[in-house]
Amino acid sequence: MAKDKTMYVCSNCGYESVKWLGKCPQCGEWQSFKEIKVAGETGSSAARNAALSVKQSRQSPFSRQSAAPVRLRDIPLQDEPRIDMHDAELNRVLGGGLVPGSITLLGGEPGIGKSTLTLQTLLKMPEKKILYVSGEESAHQIKMRAERLSPTFPESLLVLCETSLEKIFKHIQDVAPDIVVIDSVQTIATESVDSSPGSISQVRECAAALLRFAKSSGVPVILIGHINKEGTLAGPKILEHIVDTVIQFEGDQHYLYRMLRSTKNRFGSTSEMGIYEMRQDGLRQVSNPSELLIAEEHDGLSGVAITSAIEGVRPFLVETQALVSTAAYGTPQRSATGFDQRRLNMLLAVLEKRVGFKLMQKDVFLNIAGGLRVTDMAMDLSVIAAVLSSNVDTPIEQGWCMCGEVGLSGEVRPVARLEQRIAEAEKLGFQHIIVPAYNMKNIDTKKYKIELHPVRKVEGALRTLFG
Repeated sequence: MAKDKTMYVCSNCGYESVKWLGKCPQCGEWQSFKEIKVAGETGSSAARNAALSVKQSRQSPFSRQSAAPVRLRDIPLQDEPRIDMHDAELNRVLGGGLVPGSITLLGGEPGIGKSTLTLQTLLKMPEKKILYVSGEESAHQIKMRAERLSPTFPESLLVLCETSLEKIFKHIQDVAPDIVVIDSVQTIATESVDSSPGSISQVRECAAALLRFAKSSGVPVILIGHINKEGTLAGPKILEHIVDTVIQFEGDQHYLYRMLRSTKNRFGSTSEMGIYEMRQDGLRQVSNPSELLIAEEHDGLSGVAITSAIEGVRPFLVETQALVSTAAYGTPQRSATGFDQRRLNMLLAVLEKRVGFKLMQKDVFLNIAGGLRVTDMAMDLSVIAAVLSSNVDTPIEQGWCMCGEVGLSGEVRPVARLEQRIAEAEKLGFQHIIVPAYNMKNIDTKKYKIELHPVRKVEGALRTLFG
């Protein structure tokens, strides 16, 4: 075994140093270096042995060649089929399914449904031998959750309650699974590091050993991770650099809907989003979120505007709600739920400077219905319309929706994939849609039953809505 040594690791980015530094030279963070003790490569050797055993038992094509430079054109292409997770939303976010030999990190707030989503997905995969390693719950707790999620249990799903990384690799060597799930990575510890589970050094070493196993054996590994009070994934930043895919499970626990987003994906797009509905028997896939997000009638209510938004490749209609009232105190309040508050301040400035509505002494509250957080710039026009509708207490007529990005000079800028937005609005029975005039050059208006209203300025859009 190698001699023990002491190193200093930046808790923000994972930068290593042989001595303590006040400021990290890589990320610029102050007072972020923590002392760790590193021993021999017990976890690494266990991962290497487990990967070798799995490769021999499964005859996997994933094998480490000797390190030697090779021409790019001489590297053979291996078209490995993705593993179907039997979940359309999860497959979409992953980029088409789980890639063999990949390592995926799933993060989210406590109680949001990370373990529920993972377990209900595994219960739908009887064709794969799966090892579910839990360091947080007992086998009895997992069985209780499984009974709530599914009436039947596949023979190929094995549960292991263990926190020692070396023992986990020993069981992997004996079982030779097709998929390994670790719930959660903060509870796993290796004997090669002299610190408690969840520390920076433990998370870093365990993730590195699991990555080495996944790449050597071709067995995909799914890690479930905690988040800190800032809402980012707990542990060193290097954890996100090590893994191939980072998925965030979001949502307000007071709402039924949960959003699955990919913040990093080496095998697909990071703009995709999956939507689930939390129910007593687990998470239900929401294939058409538009019907749920705008299901309630709002005829005669001011401060409500409908937007045709797009997340990834999916168009859906979302309801924007605004409330404008006289400021009760000296400083007016600006609050946004599900929308960027800095962009709300910018849009209010445009509304005041370019359109002439004075909102300096008004409280403005904005909410995206259903607990969604939408980042599409096409929301700008509906935010301004909802704010103005609430300010003048005049409702927007039924059957109207809109999309368009608003610039600082008050112009309505073009948006991407306008035809999909129009088709989604028409499918849900809307009769009118306000669109940017710059997008109308290549649009055939005759093929749509919905009436298009192209506008160039914010004033034109508001004049179309309110007369």
